[in-house]
Amino acid sequence: MSDTLAPEGGQAPARGSAVVVGGGLAGITAALRLADAGVTTTLLEARPRLGGLAFSFRRETPAGVLTVDNGQHVHLRCCTAYRWFLDRVGARALAPLQRRLDIPVLDARTRRVGRIRRTAAPVPLHLATALARYPHLTPADRLRAARAALALRRLDPADPALDGQDFGTWLRRQGQSPRGIEALWDLVGVATLNARARDVSLALAAMVFRTGLLSDAGAADLGWARVPLGTPHDTLARRALTSAGVTVRTGVRVRGLGQHPGGRWHLDTGRAPGVSPESADAVVLAVPQDRAAALLPTGALPDAGRLARIGTAPIVGVHVLYDRPVLRRPFFAALGSPVQWVFDRTPACGLAPDSGQYLALSQSAAHADIDAPVRVLRERYLPALARLLPAARTARVRAFFVTRERHATFAPGPGVERLRPAAHTNAPGMYLAGAWCATGWPATMEGAVRSGHAAARAALARLGHPPGDTPWESPSGRPLNAKETL
Repeated sequence: MSDTLAPEGGQAPARGSAVVVGGGLAGITAALRLADAGVTTTLLEARPRLGGLAFSFRRETPAGVLTVDNGQHVHLRCCTAYRWFLDRVGARALAPLQRRLDIPVLDARTRRVGRIRRTAAPVPLHLATALARYPHLTPADRLRAARAALALRRLDPADPALDGQDFGTWLRRQGQSPRGIEALWDLVGVATLNARARDVSLALAAMVFRTGLLSDAGAADLGWARVPLGTPHDTLARRALTSAGVTVRTGVRVRGLGQHPGGRWHLDTGRAPGVSPESADAVVLAVPQDRAAALLPTGALPDAGRLARIGTAPIVGVHVLYDRPVLRRPFFAALGSPVQWVFDRTPACGLAPDSGQYLALSQSAAHADIDAPVRVLRERYLPALARLLPAARTARVRAFFVTRERHATFAPGPGVERLRPAAHTNAPGMYLAGAWCATGWPATMEGAVRSGHAAARAALARLGHPPGDTPWESPSGRPLNAKETL
């Protein structure tokens, strides 16, 4: 812990200054919102780039230097905060949404392809046709799935009692078979929650499925960046920050902070070359929960030890460069295979059209893979891809590499919601942001942006600024739905 709290210094000046610690999506959002309101804002990031855990890097391959993402990230039409972020940095056209939800699902055991796609019918009929024709469930499982979906609509994700239950047990009580859980609920849940149903808080699962599949017909339409993530999350975000007047300093790590008796905060940056000590009227800590716990002053959070009880979950990215095309669709999900989701990232990475195909596999809840040697993962995933994609059996693998995020998300297990803190702290002028904060959302890009906005609103109130409207809400104050534009 850092210095103890100084006494309350009174209301800060109307304009004021703020330092945002952390340059992920939460920190970028907070800095933009503060600067847009007229606050003198500095953003400090320890890495040489912005974007947090959704970033790109350059990789030397036999086909040349490629720009690849550390992992595949997608968003949904209901992710209105992240869509606002894309709009704010000028990147919306770079991450378009599907016209309508359409997920090809390939079962490696039967070689059958099913599709989860919606129609234009209202909720819940928009998925009725897809469920009735979904070949990976028996007729009995389809009927049980429909009944479970209707039961989910009756749950209130804000009910604290739901947080103490696990989703897997609830599904079994609704008559869901192991096959039904694998082929439907975990297919979606592992990708969005980074855990299997048995390891997920029922409150978070209810939020995900109610919002994504049962709130609006178009809520779950998928979107993903058609360019490397570094373009919107670093290059364009940095440009937007600079245009807003934010001072952006990368490669600067905050080692500690304390509060002067007058209420201003001072930040220890370890005398980084060319960087003077920072001070500000407000500080937003937009860093992982373990870093926040280390920086928070004593007394800033009741039961500050709860941050250490918010576990983390890993994601592994498997990257394969073939010498020829092996996949004709943009992406698919897999069943009966170690492979989960596969995306064709050939155009995005800069690979010449005649140089082969680059596939990115997104492996969530990857506890079994996070420490496995590359050799072992190669022996596991290349044969699995060959079973799913016949063309891969004769293609030559030009490059195979792995990216690992050991702490990719917070672990969404039962009880986690009561551990997640709000933006406010007991330290006057200090606020928290990050997907691990209490947004009601799982650890997604959407949750990160929402948390950054919440922290900025709280800081603006202290600095004497009007908090402003929630930018991704419609004029009526309702969250934007699939039929409204930002």
